[in-house]
Amino acid sequence: MQSRGWWWYDILLVTGDAYVDHPSFGAAVISRVLERSGYRVAVLAQPGWHSAEAFAAMGRPRLCVMIGSGNLDSMVAHYTAARRRRGEDFYSPGKRTGLRPDRAVIVYANRAREAFPGVPVIIGGLEASLRRFAHYDYWDDAVRSSALADSGADLLVYGMGETASLEIAEQLKKKRPVAGLTDIRGTAYLTREPEQCPFPHVELPSLEQVRADKRAYAEAARAEFAEHDPVRGRALFQRHGDRTLVVNPPAMPLDGAALDAVYELPYMRWYHPDYEKDGGVPAIDEVRFSISYNRGCFGGCNFCSLAFHQGRMVTSRTADSVVREAEALTKLPDFKGYINDVGGPTANFSHPSCKKQLKNGLCPNRSCLTPEPCPNLDASHAEYLTLLRRLRAIPGIKKVFVRSGVRYDYMLEDKSGEFFSELVKYHISGQLRVAPEHCIDGVLDHMGKPHIGVYEKFMDRYARLNKRAGREQYAVPYLMSSHPGSTLADAIALAEYLNRRRRSSEQVQDFYPTPGTISTCMYYTGIDPRDMSEVYAARSREEKDMQRALLQWRRPDKRALVIRALKKAGREDLIGYDERCLVRPEHGQRVKSAPKGKRTTPRPKTPAVAAKTPGKPEYRAGWARPKPKKNAAKSGKGKRR
Repeated sequence: MQSRGWWWYDILLVTGDAYVDHPSFGAAVISRVLERSGYRVAVLAQPGWHSAEAFAAMGRPRLCVMIGSGNLDSMVAHYTAARRRRGEDFYSPGKRTGLRPDRAVIVYANRAREAFPGVPVIIGGLEASLRRFAHYDYWDDAVRSSALADSGADLLVYGMGETASLEIAEQLKKKRPVAGLTDIRGTAYLTREPEQCPFPHVELPSLEQVRADKRAYAEAARAEFAEHDPVRGRALFQRHGDRTLVVNPPAMPLDGAALDAVYELPYMRWYHPDYEKDGGVPAIDEVRFSISYNRGCFGGCNFCSLAFHQGRMVTSRTADSVVREAEALTKLPDFKGYINDVGGPTANFSHPSCKKQLKNGLCPNRSCLTPEPCPNLDASHAEYLTLLRRLRAIPGIKKVFVRSGVRYDYMLEDKSGEFFSELVKYHISGQLRVAPEHCIDGVLDHMGKPHIGVYEKFMDRYARLNKRAGREQYAVPYLMSSHPGSTLADAIALAEYLNRRRRSSEQVQDFYPTPGTISTCMYYTGIDPRDMSEVYAARSREEKDMQRALLQWRRPDKRALVIRALKKAGREDLIGYDERCLVRPEHGQRVKSAPKGKRTTPRPKTPAVAAKTPGKPEYRAGWARPKPKKNAAKSGKGKRR
């Protein structure tokens, strides 16, 4: 500030992450957008929060304090799905933990109030966005108030925030009182006079009602998701004691030209040099040579919070802008010729799912892709494919990878098949990340995922394309245990499914009830808010551990837990020496074996995944390792040395 001759500034921007000036970090984007419009922004990264001293160090801001917890909800950043404290924080220098508080938005807002009485306090970012309504909190195992009420802030910005943050700054610069900022899309406020809201509205069950009645909670969640649409969405009112929480309709997503302007701001693409002595900020490693291409996701995964934050309407940058960024990357001294990723929430979504939504908004009562793809779905990948071809042709670029998640069901709807073919040939770094998640239709329906037959169809085509291209590439499948709708019997069925196909996977995620998802509502209430039907949810730590262990039954450290789960489910037939069994019996336990020489289940026909040697089993898709040949010892190959 002194070197710039700044003896005053406009906005103090507080973030719970270390400061990384890269467009993948929300604090960098908001600060650069405000700076472009002429505002002086001071960034306060990971301040000490036990007193207001760090907040007051740069003096009183002229307009406001804007606060975010960082790229993750602070509780997710600190705790695992088992509620254990994490040992590393990739958004902090040297992966150090403890540099931000739990519930960072609330703590920072209180310290800002203490440091600057009378200065407007605005909270935003992912944590505030997903906690804007009364919400179930997994760590408290209770329903908490809106983050706005808990923090005592004046305004809450939800969604990506560029438009709302800029408008707030402009209105405050015009000396408009913060209490009068009731007409800004993408914001929320608490008031005793909700009639000030200029938008049509829907009344939700109150905080007191959703705390007392789980059905009321599910009804509120259904309305929150139904109205989260920038075209047809209405404001939502929710009583919090003697005040009303007013959540205005979402801001319109930025179009291509606006996204170009945001991503072409003069980011340093690196962490602050003060962090060098601590080993840097590891979160930059994966994204430094990656390019953000799109925003929004119409995939409809119920356990994902992206739709409730970025929205379901997909927008993307222009190809010319992305090419300019790629050309700029080639001029960086440590660029080796590899672009790690070109994508977003879902890499192969590059435009709205259908033309109707541009006028009418997205359908409130159905998903674009599940349980079956909508007849109006525009599945063309031509725009994205053209972009990738242009990037491949840039001098200095050796390889362009696609490492964001891809929706394989959406790829299969593209009848031309060109994108799938070129993805396999040019854009996979040995492994393609896909997420079948489960194999039981009922569980997949609760997840908002396609049925397993769609995944198997995709894998067959993936195998053929790899073979045609002469590639030996893997598919890394992600699985989820204990999602609402999944019983212990369903977890066993998934383990049997994997075992029959000689597959295994270490990529297993225990369902994590994070704020702002439909699945979290199911977990807490036992109700699917989409149709208000009952749904089973594994809530005990014992059952959650059992379901996860069953999907990793090959691991020796999981053996005892798998046996306990099989006994509890009455499936001791899967304990034994037959190939259909998941584990061998415990020492001294007698089991009834299958008749000698007879197979209890037919050997499945496992499709060969494309490889240089045809006919290899599906371990080449990343599921399991090959077994050693029986005559390896005789031939002298494969001996331990």
